[in-house]
Amino acid sequence: MSSSSSKLHPSSDEPPPSPGSKLPLLEIPGTYGSPLFGAIRDRFDYFYNQGQDEFFQSRIQKYGSTVFRTNMPPGPFMASNPRVITVLDAISFPILFDTSKVEKKNVLDGTYMPSTSFTGGYRVCAYLDPSEPTHSTLKHFFLSLLASLHHKFIPTFQATLSDLFTVIDDEISKKGQVYFNTLSDNMSFEFVFRLFCGKSPSETKLGSKGPDLVTSWLFFQLHPLISLGLTFVPNFLEDLLLHTFPLPFFAVKSQYKKLYDAFYASAGSILDAAEKNGIKRDEACHNLVFLAGFNAFGGMKTLIPALFKWVGLAGESLHRRLANEIRTVVKSEGGVTLASLNKMALTKSVVYEALRIEPPVPYQYGKAKEDVVVHSHDASYLIKKGEMIFGYQPLATKDPRVFANPEQFVGDRFVGDGEKLIKYIYWSNGREIDDPTVENKQCPAKDLVVLLSRVMLVEFFLSYDTFTVEIGKLLLGSSVTIKSLTKAT
Repeated sequence: MSSSSSKLHPSSDEPPPSPGSKLPLLEIPGTYGSPLFGAIRDRFDYFYNQGQDEFFQSRIQKYGSTVFRTNMPPGPFMASNPRVITVLDAISFPILFDTSKVEKKNVLDGTYMPSTSFTGGYRVCAYLDPSEPTHSTLKHFFLSLLASLHHKFIPTFQATLSDLFTVIDDEISKKGQVYFNTLSDNMSFEFVFRLFCGKSPSETKLGSKGPDLVTSWLFFQLHPLISLGLTFVPNFLEDLLLHTFPLPFFAVKSQYKKLYDAFYASAGSILDAAEKNGIKRDEACHNLVFLAGFNAFGGMKTLIPALFKWVGLAGESLHRRLANEIRTVVKSEGGVTLASLNKMALTKSVVYEALRIEPPVPYQYGKAKEDVVVHSHDASYLIKKGEMIFGYQPLATKDPRVFANPEQFVGDRFVGDGEKLIKYIYWSNGREIDDPTVENKQCPAKDLVVLLSRVMLVEFFLSYDTFTVEIGKLLLGSSVTIKSLTKAT
C-alpha cells in the first residue's frame, strides 16, 4: 500500500484537523455480507427496521467512522452491485464533486438507473459524466438558456406567488387552515412552465394536470428509493413491490407524452436554439422536460415546503426579524430587485440554513476513476478504482465538527462571521461557493434556486407578519399545513 500511495491524490482541499500532522491511513471498516442476503438485510434496515438516519448513525457509532462499507438500496434484483463506501462528514463528502477522481455516469439515482424509456430513449444530461461530449453540449446550452431568461426570474415568480397567496387567503378564511404542499406544487409547476414556455400550462392541453403528471412520472423512476410508510401493508410486500423490480414505463407513458407534447408545442424558441447548437430537437425536448420536471419542479416540490416548515417552526421572533429586514430594505431600495435581495443578510442566511438542514437532494454518488485517498476529520482511507462512493447529505451538512447545534434550525447561522460556513452547504452537488460549469455536475440552476427561495420569503413577509405550521413526512420531503396566518399590518 505504501508503495502506491505516493501516486494518490487527496480528495479535498480542506486541511486535516491538526495542521502539519498526517492523518493515519486506515482500512475502511464495515461489511457487505453475502451478495444476496447482506444487501436485502441492509435494505430492510434502511427502510423498515431503522430508517434512513438511524441506519447511518448506528453504523457510524459501530465503526467509529463516517467512512465505512455498506449496501445501499435498491439492491437485488434491481441493482447489480449495491456495495458502496459512505462519506458522511463535511470533510470527506466533497470527493463526490471532484469529477477528475469520480465518474458520474448513470449515478444520479444511485446504484441503479431507471430505463431510458422515461426520457424518450435518451440518457439525459443528468446521467452523463462530464467526460462525455454530449454532456458539455447539453449543459452549456442549459447554462446559456438560464442566463438568457435571467430577467424573467423575479417577475414571473412574483406573479405565481401572488396567485398562491390569494388561494392561501381564501382557504384560510373558509377552513381556518390550508394544506400547503398541493398549492406549492401547483405554483411551482406554473412558474417552471411559464419560465420556459412563456405561457401558463392552463393555456395548453395540460390544463391543471401538470403537477400530477410529473409526480406520477417521478414516482415510477424513484420508487426504489422510497417507502410508502403504510402501516397496513406488510413490509415484505411493499419491499417486493417497490424495491425488487422496476415499475414499467408503459404505466405512465401517456402521462409523459402529455408533458412532452406540451413542452414541444410551447417551447419552440428554446428548441430552435438547441438545434442551432447541434442538439436534435427531440433530444433537446426530452432534456428540457427532465430539467423542468425532474430537476426544477422535483426540487421545488421538496425545497419550498421544507423552507416553510423550518421558518414556521422557528416562530414569531424570527418572523419579526425577517419582516423588519425585508420591509426596510424594500422600502429603501424601491422594490424587490437583485440589489435589494443582496442587502438582506438574514433572509439569505435563512435560505442557506433551510438548504443545510433539509437539502432537497439527500444523496450523491460517484464511482472512483482511480485509487484515491479520502480523509475525514480523523483518518484517511484508500478507495480503490471502480468502487462506488456514496454520500448522505443530511449528515454531511449537520456535521457537529463544523456546525454548532447542527440539528437546530438557526436562522442567522450564516450572518457575519457565519458566512465562512457557506462553503459547507452542498445541496447543489457542489459547494455553495462554487459555480456550475460544463466540467462539473453542479446544478445549472443553483443560483436560481437560492434566488427563488429568497424571493419567496420576501414576498411572503411583505404580505404577512407571522404564521404557524403543522408538519409531517411525505415520500419526498415534508408535509406542511398552515394552521394560522396573520396578515401584515
